[in-house]
Amino acid sequence: MYNLLVILGPTASGKTRLAAELAHAWQTEVISADSRQVYRGMDIGTGKDLGDYVIQGQTIPTHLINIHEAGEQYSLHAFQNDFQEAFSAISTKGKAPILAGGTGLYIEAALGQFEYAAVPVNETLRNELEEKSKEELLALFQESSSSFTELADLSTKKRLIRAIEINRYLATNSLETREMLPIQALVIGLLLPLEERRKRITERLHQRFQHGMLEEVQSLLDQGISAEKLIHYGLEYKFITQHLQGELAYEEMLEKLNIAIHQFAKRQMTYFRHMEGKGIPIQWLDAQLSITELIEQIQILWNQ
Repeated sequence: MYNLLVILGPTASGKTRLAAELAHAWQTEVISADSRQVYRGMDIGTGKDLGDYVIQGQTIPTHLINIHEAGEQYSLHAFQNDFQEAFSAISTKGKAPILAGGTGLYIEAALGQFEYAAVPVNETLRNELEEKSKEELLALFQESSSSFTELADLSTKKRLIRAIEINRYLATNSLETREMLPIQALVIGLLLPLEERRKRITERLHQRFQHGMLEEVQSLLDQGISAEKLIHYGLEYKFITQHLQGELAYEEMLEKLNIAIHQFAKRQMTYFRHMEGKGIPIQWLDAQLSITELIEQIQILWNQ
């Protein structure tokens, strides 16, 4: 018997609206699985679409949106803890939460993956390792072993550094883990034909500029959030900040941002397929169906 519904899909696939409509139909609550929607003041660029959470005059309760100030650090481990608290709070009301978003890493973490996310960041070690080549990092990784060694992803320098960080931490520390609540999730994926996805992404990007996305980024800079921090958030915040700093002309910024969002959507789909390969079944539905048709199909799958 399911106790969690997950709605995932690439950007512009309609996840937010579907989650809100379904939450209204089921009289339940939505938990965000988006790595940037946790930040206040980052609304348009992260696609919070808060208006979508008002259905027939009723505001759908949401969790893990606007819980931190922009510029603050937020980790995968923090998300795991916050998700567990939200899941528990909703479940105790006798409701099945809806987890909706496009950050595959966060969705996997909610489903009980990534226990090693609890290992803290070691900035000193990271700075020390940053200048080393991938071959040197691989040699350092092989110098020590832990329960994590066989699970480590060594495909990039960034992941190698994290693997060394985890191994060295576990050499002198035990892994602090919290008992995860038992979750039986139905995972729904929204699928769009490639051309339709591209069309929606480009149209939505222009709409966001019309609704003040450039002004939103300027406001964040005016509040004292550094350009470096905003660039770190990527996509809209990266390219618009570069434009506002005089590094990119407006049309060049718009073109680069549009291309980057299309590439991001492709990476999202690759990650979701990767999740399926790791044993997380995803029921893919046609995102071009009406909300009513999608809800009917989800209800059938939920009751199976």
